[in-house]
Amino acid sequence: MSLLEQLQTKRSALKATQITVTTATGKRFVETNTSTSTPILLEERSYGFVVDTKPDTIPACILPGFLYLGSQDAVNSENITAYNLTHILSVGIETPPIVGKQVEIQFLPCLDLPETKILENIVPQANAFINKAKLAHGRVLVHCNAGVSRAASVVIGYLMLERDMLFEAAYALVKSQRECIQPNAGFIEQLKNLKIAD
Repeated sequence: MSLLEQLQTKRSALKATQITVTTATGKRFVETNTSTSTPILLEERSYGFVVDTKPDTIPACILPGFLYLGSQDAVNSENITAYNLTHILSVGIETPPIVGKQVEIQFLPCLDLPETKILENIVPQANAFINKAKLAHGRVLVHCNAGVSRAASVVIGYLMLERDMLFEAAYALVKSQRECIQPNAGFIEQLKNLKIAD
C-alpha cells in the first residue's frame, strides 16, 4: 500500500470535528475536517485577536531612579507622583496633558511596522530627549500603546547607543524588567545591525 493510500485510509477513520476559526478581520467560520463540507460563516461579534482589557499601569524600571518603560496605561498622575517622573516620551501615541502635574512631554510619531526606520529619526530624537531628562536630574517614562514593541525598541536603542551595550545585553536587561516586550522583527533587525561607535 502506497503512502498516499495509507493516509487516505487513516483520514477516513478520523472522527468528525469542528473548529471555529477567527480571521484577523474578525470574521468567524466553523470548519470541519471533511473534504465535502464548506466553512460556515458565523455572526461577526468579536475581534480577530484576543483583546487584553486589564490595565497595565505599573511602569518597569529599566535604569533605577531614571528610566522607566510602560504602556499608555502607565501615564497617569499617580505614577508621576509615585515615581517622581519629570519627562514622558510618547512613541507613536500622543499623551493627553496631565492635569495638575509639571511634566515635559514629547511625542514621536512611529508606526509599529517592520519597515518603519527607527534608527533614522526616532531613536536619535528619543535619545536626545532622554539625555535632556538625565541632564536635568529627571526621571523619564518611555511609553507606546502597549509598551511592547515601539517603546521597548527605543529603550533598547538608548541602552545600546548611550550605555554602549550590545543588542543581546540591552534586550536581556529590558526583558528582565518588562517580560512582555516583543519588538517587531524589523525593529529587532535594525537594532542588531546598529553599529556602536568606539
